[in-house]
Amino acid sequence: MNTNNHFDAIIIGGGPAGMTAGIYLSRARLNTLIISDGVPGGQMILTHEIANYPGVESISGYQLSNIMKKQAKSFGCTIKGNSQVTDLQLEGEIKSVTLSDGTTYTSNVIILTPGGRSRTLNVPGEAVFKGQGISYCATCDGDFFTGKEIVVVGGGNSALEEAVSLTKYATKVTIVHQFDHFQAFEYAVEEAKANPKIHFIMESTITGFHGNEKLERVDIKNLKTGEVQNFLTDGVFIFIGYVPNTEFLRGKVEMNQWNEIVVNSDMATSIPGVYAAGDSIVKRYRQVTTAVGDGTIAALAASGYIHQLKSRHLHETLAH
Repeated sequence: MNTNNHFDAIIIGGGPAGMTAGIYLSRARLNTLIISDGVPGGQMILTHEIANYPGVESISGYQLSNIMKKQAKSFGCTIKGNSQVTDLQLEGEIKSVTLSDGTTYTSNVIILTPGGRSRTLNVPGEAVFKGQGISYCATCDGDFFTGKEIVVVGGGNSALEEAVSLTKYATKVTIVHQFDHFQAFEYAVEEAKANPKIHFIMESTITGFHGNEKLERVDIKNLKTGEVQNFLTDGVFIFIGYVPNTEFLRGKVEMNQWNEIVVNSDMATSIPGVYAAGDSIVKRYRQVTTAVGDGTIAALAASGYIHQLKSRHLHETLAH
C-alpha cells in the first residue's frame, strides 16, 4: 500500500453532497480526498440562480460550489477534478479507487456521491437553452416565470404535480405528453385537469427549441398526424424521469430497480465502510439542501466508523 496515496476517506463525486462530506471530514482532521469526474460542483453549477438556500438570499450555483470547494480545501481536503474512476474495490477494510491515469488511491471509508442527471429529450436546441428558458426543477426556477406562459413536458406524477405547483407563478401552463393518457396517480390527473390555468397537448412531443438569447418557441409534433406546430413560450420544464450516475457501481453496492443506491438512515450502503449521499441515493426530493443534509449525515457516520476502526487497531497493537 502506497502511504502517499492512502486516505482516511475518499469521496467519489464533487457536488454539494460530496463537498459537504469533505468539509465535515477534513474539519474533523481526517485525511480526505474528493474525486470529481468534472469541475467540482455537480449539477449545482448549471443553476443560474439559487434563491432558496437558507441563509443566502441569492447566489449562482457556480458561486456556491466555489465557496464549498474553498471551504473544503481550507480544512485540508484534497480535491481532484476531471478524474474518471475506472476501477473500484469496496470490499474489505482497505478500499481502493483507480483512476483513468492509472493512479490508485486507498482508504478506510468511501462515500459515494456521484449525483445524477434529469432525463433529457435529446432534441436540437435543448443543450443551448438549458438554464436559458429550459429547466428541470420547478422548485429551483418556478419563481423566474412569474406572469409568463410555460410548457411542461411529461405525463407522470412529477410532471402533473409540478405543473400544478407552477400555476402559482405562470399565467398559463401547457402540458405536452406523448401518449393519449397519463401515467400518474388519479389524484394528480384530476388536480391538473381541474386547474383552469393548465392546458393539454396530448400524443405530441417537442422536437426542437428556438430563440435568440433565451428560449422563445418550440416545435411540437403531433405523433399521430406528424403535423408540427410552432409554439410560442417563455419557458419549458422537462419532467420525464431522473437518471442516477451509478453505471460504474453495478454489482458493487445494493441498488433498486432505478439504479439508485440503497442506504439506511446513516447513509450506510450494503457494504461496511461505504456510504452514499445526494441525488444518487433512493430518495423523493432532490435539492441542494437535501444533498447537503445527506453529505453531513454520511460524513458524521463515516467519521464514527473510522474512529472505531482506529480504536480497534490500537487495542490490537497494545494487546500484542
